[in-house]
Amino acid sequence: MATIYLIRHGQASFGSSDYDQLSDKGSHQAAILGQYWRSRPLPSKYYCGDLLRHGQTLSHFAKGLETDAAPMVIHSGFNEFDHVDILQKFNGEWHHFAEKTKQLQEYEHPKKALHHEFYQALTRWMSGKHDLEYKESWPQFKSRCIRALKDIIEQELASRRALNSSKPDVKGNAKQAKDILVFTSGGTISAILQHMLQLNDKQTLAINQQARNTSVTKILFSEKMLSVDYFNNYSHLEQAGEEWITFR
Repeated sequence: MATIYLIRHGQASFGSSDYDQLSDKGSHQAAILGQYWRSRPLPSKYYCGDLLRHGQTLSHFAKGLETDAAPMVIHSGFNEFDHVDILQKFNGEWHHFAEKTKQLQEYEHPKKALHHEFYQALTRWMSGKHDLEYKESWPQFKSRCIRALKDIIEQELASRRALNSSKPDVKGNAKQAKDILVFTSGGTISAILQHMLQLNDKQTLAINQQARNTSVTKILFSEKMLSVDYFNNYSHLEQAGEEWITFR
């Protein structure tokens, strides 16, 4: 049996014109996770979406872990949905991103206002009524995320079978990947969990809203089994202090 850990990126710059950058806090969150991982078996392989915040989270994780990097594969299938496109299709004012963000900052509770706007935009995207308007529809996004997970599992199982068959007289001779870490995003993780747990869209949106930055979701797999062990574990941040726990 092998394990895939889906790791959400550290805090990025939500609401800014360039969201795809870790904040200082996001960088520290990733390093905290790396420090936390020192007491666990070393990862045997890394996968990473090709967004900047994914690579930056992996980089700071590795610094916290203080060990030589395991092999890393970039897989764009683990990229997040395009939140800018989703916001712009919901409200044309988001075509002027900086101005709209500044406008929301004038609200009494700007974070709540932004969250409400984003929630409504996601609800419209997921409704299925406007699929042709988006660069990537909700069904297309889900299919991409599920395919990315299947790619890892199929590649790892195929590698395992090939290595084991090379010396069939020696049981368990192959050095097999045990702990695989995937640095990705909350929407991607939620779409994968929807597929595995047969959740409806409303439930999927709800768990997406609960995902903390650098939280860990554990998936177990073998030739005959695929299951979720746990979701959204951020105990490394709880140990470091409540000020490190963020949603976005």
